[in-house]
Amino acid sequence: MPDTNREFKTEIARCRDIFEKKTRDYGTSWRVLRLPSLTDQIFIKANRIRSIQESGESRVGDGVEPEFVAMVNYAVIALMQLELGPEGEQELELGVTMNLYDKHIEKATRLMLDKNHDYGEAWRLMRVSSMVDLILMKLRRIKQIEDHQGKTIISEGVEGGYMDIVNYSLFCLIRLREEKSEQ
Repeated sequence: MPDTNREFKTEIARCRDIFEKKTRDYGTSWRVLRLPSLTDQIFIKANRIRSIQESGESRVGDGVEPEFVAMVNYAVIALMQLELGPEGEQELELGVTMNLYDKHIEKATRLMLDKNHDYGEAWRLMRVSSMVDLILMKLRRIKQIEDHQGKTIISEGVEGGYMDIVNYSLFCLIRLREEKSEQ
């Protein structure tokens, strides 16, 4: 029987490890990025995944898994940027950065557990390609909200979209791991 919480933690650990190593290499150079730039970066990753899915071929890099990891990490960066704002400290200490990362991953995880309860783990019945389409839809929504300077009439703001991207990307990593183990 699948253990979503354990599987989620495994994939989070993989994403976190890469984020921490890149932070050690580059510091918090991402602090210069505005939210629309982060949204576009995530869009590029999701679009590449869709292109690989449709063509069945990856000519650059290791395929789609690193792109899902990158989408998790860029979405967490976006959540951190939302909290920190553009005027804050540009170079953060590693400990502070990782605490912020953990805070936002934990918030996304709580959201996943709540939704998973209500939806009965429906994501396990979904295709990875469908989840990529949902990520692309979330990104289009976020872009619309950004283009309207964050103003919405009835919709949630960009924070919920970024958290959904974190969760769908982690679900995709879990599903890809399952597919590998079935082969």
